[in-house]
Amino acid sequence: MRVSTRGDYACRALLSLALHGATSTPTSVRDIAERTGLPQPYLEQILLALKGAGLVRSKRGVGGGYVLARQPADITLAQVVAAVDGPIVAGDFGEPHENGACDHEGQCVLLAVWADVGATIREHLQSFTLAEMVERARGNAAPPTGGQRRAALEGALESLVSSRT
Repeated sequence: MRVSTRGDYACRALLSLALHGATSTPTSVRDIAERTGLPQPYLEQILLALKGAGLVRSKRGVGGGYVLARQPADITLAQVVAAVDGPIVAGDFGEPHENGACDHEGQCVLLAVWADVGATIREHLQSFTLAEMVERARGNAAPPTGGQRRAALEGALESLVSSRT
């Protein structure tokens, strides 16, 4: 699974709102774009998708902009990525067949593995909230790339593979 540029930008935009306490005072798209270095026209499209998913609210007119629709602790990276990229899956291969109704040799075994990999990635992204990302961005917590979560993900993937063989 690969997080798209759109998914990355959406996470960066919402993290910017969370870092600046934007749950009540709207922040303009221009300000978000300047703070994050993201292109404003593309950011506008992304924010509309996030609004449609209920992750942000908008206010029009003077002093308008975007605010988080929920507290940062209630928004996960999985929700943000899914809002702009669609369901988090390892591939678009379909669902495993049931009751031995596999059409092609080995297909069902691999379909089950891809479904499990997608679920593991989804669960991993669900374990990160915007509130936690705010703490990490402020240097109050270890970066998300290392440590226990990575080891847990690797362990889950390893056990997944060994349980299927």
